Amino acid sequence: MEKFWYKNYDKNVIPEINFSELPMTFPDVLKKSVSLYGDNIAIKNDNTKITYKEFDKLTSTIAGNLRLFGIDKQEKVCIFLPNCIETVLSFWSIERAGICGVMTNPLYSESELLHQISDSDSKAIITSDVLLAKVLAVFKSTSLKHIFVVQLGDTKIDYNNIVHPWEDLLAQNRGYEADNIDPYNDLALLQYTGGTTGVSKGCMLTQSNLICNSYQCEQVFKSVLNYGEEKIVGVLPWFHIYGLQLAVLYPIIIGATIYPLIRFTPRALLSLISNEKITCMPSAPSIFSACLAQKDVDSYDLTNMKLVISGSAPLPLPLIENFEKKTGAKISEGYGLSEASPVTHFSPLFPPERKLGSIGLALPSTDIKIVDVEYGVKELGVGKNGELCIRGPQVMKGYYKQPAATEEVLRDGWLHTGDIANYDKDGYVYITDRKKDLIICGGYNVYPREVEEVLYNHPMVSEACVVGVKDQVRGEAVKAYVVTVGGQKVDKKEIIGFCRKNLANYKIPRDIEFLDALPKSAVGKILRRELRDLANK
Repeated sequence: MEKFWYKNYDKNVIPEINFSELPMTFPDVLKKSVSLYGDNIAIKNDNTKITYKEFDKLTSTIAGNLRLFGIDKQEKVCIFLPNCIETVLSFWSIERAGICGVMTNPLYSESELLHQISDSDSKAIITSDVLLAKVLAVFKSTSLKHIFVVQLGDTKIDYNNIVHPWEDLLAQNRGYEADNIDPYNDLALLQYTGGTTGVSKGCMLTQSNLICNSYQCEQVFKSVLNYGEEKIVGVLPWFHIYGLQLAVLYPIIIGATIYPLIRFTPRALLSLISNEKITCMPSAPSIFSACLAQKDVDSYDLTNMKLVISGSAPLPLPLIENFEKKTGAKISEGYGLSEASPVTHFSPLFPPERKLGSIGLALPSTDIKIVDVEYGVKELGVGKNGELCIRGPQVMKGYYKQPAATEEVLRDGWLHTGDIANYDKDGYVYITDRKKDLIICGGYNVYPREVEEVLYNHPMVSEACVVGVKDQVRGEAVKAYVVTVGGQKVDKKEIIGFCRKNLANYKIPRDIEFLDALPKSAVGKILRRELRDLANK
């Protein structure tokens, strides 16, 4: 498809980026930023300020200690932490050492944690005292050799030759960074996502994948954000690729200051924005809603905000207008997926008209096409619904240890997203449906099959089907339709409690509806769409 949408970019955005002129490894990116912004603050929270020069020294030291603990280039290290300074330091240190990071959700249950550690072949994990019990519970079933613990609470830890204090990674050494990184082939990150089967897969993202995507975002945002001047709040979870890219990697590229928000509450976020004069916030509609719902929202000074980046779910027009009025900031909606590092689309910041419901235009140096859903071969024209496909330097190498799944989504250099979409005459793309049955709950991906497998383990559940239902706060909430064994009565609370023991909180069904039978096709396949339509009447 001809990239005709370029003519609708903001006037200073270039359609193709010359990546050969840009640093393509994490060590080189940091070296450039330190040379330009050495005395600027790289990270700040209530108690700590770290300049770019200090950040350079700390991450080099941590990289050196990881090496001294026997973690070799391209081995895997999990980061199992909330949004805190140590998360940023860990991520950048891992990348400088040429190690592959594995961002791990701190809300995971023990079974979810075990799967990710084991599947990734991780040799070490960086966690907190608050989360250590989960790690120790699964440790013997993993290939972990070392556990590093950040003290975020007051839990007493018995350290030994396996469990080490975070401070051991700060012990002085000569510093280290890998000097033979191949940015196009060496893995920077295994970013776990789900699939239609509910089996969690590790997207293999290289150093160049992530860095190219940062520079693509930089092109889109450069008309409102200035190098060396911005303050970016980390409110989105950093185990999620969207939060990691836009609040841990991208800020370092533009010399911004990162402000971690370890625990989101609307008042905590509003206070941070007001007190620190935050200028940029990668966010999600549920965060907007929660902030605007505060009765005293007008008492916070939000006027320093320049840019709010919104993703994960459509943003209603009243929410956009209300937030823009209170802040004066530009709001850009976008789209992405873990397999693309993750950003592929953003709305222009200065459009001649606002196109509601659109995910915007493809990023610079990104190709798209819409193909027929059945075979994925025939390209479709304006206004025709089909599967959205992406090609660009941000697209992953494949799924870790899953060649068959890789072949299914990567075909002839194109990433088949599984999302049904169309585009208009100006190149604006609209997502209309999901080929996958993904539920997006408060910005988190929930795969119905995974929840269903837990439900089927309940002794009183005969059949189950999980769908997404519209929710004003979360965008979507999880609902389960259940058929009990022999039609016996079971308390909803008992089944929800059972799920709570086996799933992260955002995956737990908020409602259980009991049916005598689930709707099925002639060949016995559960008709999920019928149940989804029923739930959303």
